[in-house]
Amino acid sequence: MSFFDKIFSGKEDSADKKPIWNYIESEDDLKKAVENSFHHKIGIFKHSTSCFISKTVLKNFEKEINALEEKPELYYLDLLANRAISNKISADFGIRHESPQFLVIEKGEVVNDASHQHISADQIA
Repeated sequence: MSFFDKIFSGKEDSADKKPIWNYIESEDDLKKAVENSFHHKIGIFKHSTSCFISKTVLKNFEKEINALEEKPELYYLDLLANRAISNKISADFGIRHESPQFLVIEKGEVVNDASHQHISADQIA
């Protein structure tokens, strides 16, 4: 939780709250995520850190995920910092790039994808 979130939301970080994100910051990170999809479904959230809509969708998605009893394996991709990886995802999976975008991958294939207000934890839960 950021400094401003603490001030304006009145909430403190919980010591027992587990982070929900694994970060994709390299092609190796992406490769490991896809390899994990052969064991269980994974989700990749492609987020533009400069877009208000993307920030809003991300925040709502995180609330949904945190309400789940069993947490899925989720990956976060900062589009601005890792545009080449985002382009690789689009090319490798044949999915047109959008932002924000959520991809559910199982056995190395995209089985569900959504963007903007259509992103929901129901896609992977």
